[in-house]
Amino acid sequence: MSNIYTKTGDKGTTGLYGGSRVDKDSLNVDAYGTVDEAISSLGVAYTLTDSPEIKEYINHIQKRMFQAGAELASDARGMEMLKDKIGESDIKYLENIIDKSTEVNGLMREFVVPGVNPSSAALHVARTVVRRAERIITALAKQVPVREELRKYINRLSDACFAMARLEEARAKNQEIEELKDTVRQVVKTLGAMGKEEDSMDMSIETLKKMAGFIEEKAKEIGVPVAFSAVDEGGNLLYFQRMEGTLLISTKVSQDKAYTACALKCPTCDLADVTKPGESLWSLHNSGDGRIICFGGGYPIKKDGKVIGAIGVSGGTAEEDMAVATYALEKMQGGKA
Repeated sequence: MSNIYTKTGDKGTTGLYGGSRVDKDSLNVDAYGTVDEAISSLGVAYTLTDSPEIKEYINHIQKRMFQAGAELASDARGMEMLKDKIGESDIKYLENIIDKSTEVNGLMREFVVPGVNPSSAALHVARTVVRRAERIITALAKQVPVREELRKYINRLSDACFAMARLEEARAKNQEIEELKDTVRQVVKTLGAMGKEEDSMDMSIETLKKMAGFIEEKAKEIGVPVAFSAVDEGGNLLYFQRMEGTLLISTKVSQDKAYTACALKCPTCDLADVTKPGESLWSLHNSGDGRIICFGGGYPIKKDGKVIGAIGVSGGTAEEDMAVATYALEKMQGGKA
């Protein structure tokens, strides 16, 4: 006979560890079956994450969940024979994961919508399965004794799954920012090389409208609504466009970035290092009637080596604003971006 099928459950009952038999739709079976489902859900998350830390967490938790399932699959006699039951050290392990997530992400201030990336989404699914297991165990505890440590562990487990999902979301966000930084560095390098040649751009409304289209295209691609401003060589506003959902403050910041880039004839990202406390231009942001911006998103526009105006983008992080602006500039220069 196969060691997979035994035929002992053909009549709708199954054996508990300890020797007794129960119906397959009993709360015992529903409880440990749902724990098994959670173990499998975590297995999906394990295959999707690239984080060695999260993999270690998941693998450890899966092994201890088998022990929790064994406890739920035991009758009174089986409980006496069962070794290595879930204990306080297991609960503490989960609480450490939760604390680590709080250190990285801070306290919760809004609902989290699952789906940032595949691994975090899988962890959110595992979280909901564990919550279901907790509800079933609560009902089971009204019929048979369930140890307090086990109930506490299952409660912490759903929180730990949520915490790991948030860690994955933070990792994905950091990775996205690093990729944006790399893109910005490369494009800025390309633009620097272009700046040594005679630029063919102008500051006509037609040109700025076309540039605004590229701005919106890139902003939508990375999911960050932005405000776009352009000024003439005197720093006067020539063109402004604001995407729906852009923060109101970004209106002024985008205009000030354009003004700064024009007034100082350099990208605003170049000012970040020289305006730190202790550096030669650390108080620069206090000049220019408060219009000087010392972080990325503003770029001068040159023609025949002369600054004829500037643009400013605001709405996301400095790196995101730079990525949007440099994408549009390279497109206007005929690059592929």
